[in-house]
Amino acid sequence: MKFIVLTLFPEMFPGPLKDSVLGKALEDGLWEIETLQIRDFATDKHATVDDRVFGGGSGMLMKPNVMEKAIEAAKARSQSENPRIIYFSPRGQVFNQKKADELSKEKDIILLCGRYEGIDERVIEHYGIEEISLGDFVLSGGEIPALAVIDACVRHIYGVLGNHEALKEESFGSGNYAGLLEYPHYTRPAEWKGLTVPEVLLSGNHAQIDAWRLEQAERVTRERRKDLWDRYSEQKAKQPPKKRPKK
Repeated sequence: MKFIVLTLFPEMFPGPLKDSVLGKALEDGLWEIETLQIRDFATDKHATVDDRVFGGGSGMLMKPNVMEKAIEAAKARSQSENPRIIYFSPRGQVFNQKKADELSKEKDIILLCGRYEGIDERVIEHYGIEEISLGDFVLSGGEIPALAVIDACVRHIYGVLGNHEALKEESFGSGNYAGLLEYPHYTRPAEWKGLTVPEVLLSGNHAQIDAWRLEQAERVTRERRKDLWDRYSEQKAKQPPKKRPKK
């Protein structure tokens, strides 16, 4: 899988993505990243990439002719005939685990990092660009969302994680844990500051442990994310009963 990032700050990449399991996967060739400096595609001697907004208002907007050249250059470097192009915007679809899994199956993705007031709407319309948001807040540019999306997607590539099955049991996993937050975790020592590990986790009874973990995942989701719990409960009511782990 290859990510082609269009940005005014290419020095921000790969950034933290070069460390830990993602960094090792990058070294092993399980995924690639290439950055293109948007300013390199400016058409004047001052390398101007933005201009005033028609209709007035504060802020500057990234120019469509500059963005066109940058996008076409990115497409030329892609292995795909029609690579997916994603632009980070507060008005986009909110990114989630399901989207990360979907995107991880793409061969190439072009990530467009806007700055200022964003990019000219005609560029989005012309290229059919998909808009993605990290949530209901505003950042100074698309670089941090790009890092987050790459991290979330690369984890889904087989061979990146030591145990690929771990994806099923973490928050927003699959199988019995689909739509749930992750259950609590504990490690040694078994007692710390007077607090002990739940006895079931020390029992060695894997069926009981599985049942406890599912119960805890449901509890945490119900208490902390009513939106997820309502969706989980609705889906659960529509489907045949899942085979719950025996206690």
